[in-house]
Amino acid sequence: MKAKELYKVGIYLRLSRDDIDGSRTESNSISSQRDMIRSFIEQQDDMEIYDIYIDDGFSGINFDRPEFKRMMKDIEAGKVDCVIVKDLSRLGRDYIEAGRLIQKTFPAFSVRFIALTDHFDSLTADASETSLVVPVKNFVNDSYARDISNKVRSHLKVKREKGEFIGAFAVYGYQKSEGNRNQLVPDDYAADIVRKIFAWKIEGYSNLAIAGMLDEMGILSPMEYKRMKGENFQTGFITGTRAKWSPVAVKRILTNESYIGTLVQGKEEKVNYKVKKSVRKPEEEWTKVQGAHEALVSKEDYEIVQELLGIDTRAGSGEKKAHTYAGLLFCGDCMEPMIRRVYRYKGKETVSFICPARNRGGECSRHTIPEEDLNRLVLTGLRQQTALFLDKCRVLQGIEKLEVSFEEVAAFDKEIRRLHSEQDKYLDLRAGLYEDLKKQVITEEDFRNFKEIYEKRYRELQQAVTSQEETIKKLFRSGVTAGINLERMKNVMQITELDRVTLVTFVKRILVYEDRRVHLELRYKDLFSKVAMLADYVGTVRQQPGEEVV
Repeated sequence: MKAKELYKVGIYLRLSRDDIDGSRTESNSISSQRDMIRSFIEQQDDMEIYDIYIDDGFSGINFDRPEFKRMMKDIEAGKVDCVIVKDLSRLGRDYIEAGRLIQKTFPAFSVRFIALTDHFDSLTADASETSLVVPVKNFVNDSYARDISNKVRSHLKVKREKGEFIGAFAVYGYQKSEGNRNQLVPDDYAADIVRKIFAWKIEGYSNLAIAGMLDEMGILSPMEYKRMKGENFQTGFITGTRAKWSPVAVKRILTNESYIGTLVQGKEEKVNYKVKKSVRKPEEEWTKVQGAHEALVSKEDYEIVQELLGIDTRAGSGEKKAHTYAGLLFCGDCMEPMIRRVYRYKGKETVSFICPARNRGGECSRHTIPEEDLNRLVLTGLRQQTALFLDKCRVLQGIEKLEVSFEEVAAFDKEIRRLHSEQDKYLDLRAGLYEDLKKQVITEEDFRNFKEIYEKRYRELQQAVTSQEETIKKLFRSGVTAGINLERMKNVMQITELDRVTLVTFVKRILVYEDRRVHLELRYKDLFSKVAMLADYVGTVRQQPGEEVV
């Protein structure tokens, strides 16, 4: 490259947050870079400043920077023929792209390139400096960027695991605490809307109906609410000038574990430190911390809503709400969801439920049951189960007076004993495989297949045992209220007319048989059985001297 009489210099300055680590802040500051380069130019007779290009707050791992792009346009237009930076890392930390610029792009446009503190000047540099020294320094800068990226990623991972919120924007219904920006606290207005959405879903409203009701009430959608609060929030779900509520937006709220106090983070991760694109991680790799912030809805209601979202609860034609039994009523013989039929005759209206299998040519009968009879049978059955449960709970009040341990209670549980017995069976079957293989009764392939089957079943049984023990722990250590809302159950004893909220709170499924027998499958079946087991255990424990067992 031949020297020119006068160079039109483009001063390029860059600073990213990665460069701010306490010891490097001042030396890498924009003002420091600018002063150093200006001082150098003032000592040169063949240079004048054409323009200064500043990318403040932009990483050096890619070249998607506004001022860098503007400088390149000026270079292509012939307005700049010399680029000066403080050091090679200011130009960029991607050693491949930085090397291409220095060795190919700048020479192609006859641009002189100078990195002051690295003592590199393309006008005077020899072949070894250009092809060896500069690539090595660029590689070191690239490694520094990778190291910083890994440190930041590790730091954020630790914060997520500690239950600290690290997102830019709080989920709808919450806001960042003024005293601790890593802590979420309820946003009273939006939190109330979230509670309404969950309550409406339990009452039988569809997602579409809920979205319509919110718009009719003039409630701002999450997007518009953030805008109203002045947050610079961007999303890919915008469908118009003013974002309205949609069934999808409602479902996102109904399926968000944040509202039961669980902080869910780390759903996505960047491909690598050089690429801005993020990829979705599998759910098992997400970071979830329970009790990280105040819950807006109970775990009990959240689980009910998740089940309702998975069953058919569509409202009838022209209706916003599904009927009382939607998604809960099934034929006891063929397990088909029963359908509601309204009959009108001479001004009188009657409602019945039937099994639809017969209409589709199935072998099952219609299993017709009038709604009035169904209401009476379900309410009676629910009251009976509730009364029995509450009676058992009263017995359990005496457990605190007894000197018993969790291990003693677990050993008394018939279901846990049955599961352990079945585990022993699979252990014996697995042990027998070795003898069969030794005697050549089975092949090695059969041995491996059966061994895998037995071990898988053993693990499944162990999980079942753990689940049973966890239920006991909740009752044994925290009381009955740890697993169920007793106040709601007491209210069942007072109601005279069945409503959907009560029904979905306590009943998981209702089976209707041909002879109009109705079977209630209670939502807290495991809990009910454990309460009964504990009550029996209390009755079998020897009464302590001077104490009276309730």
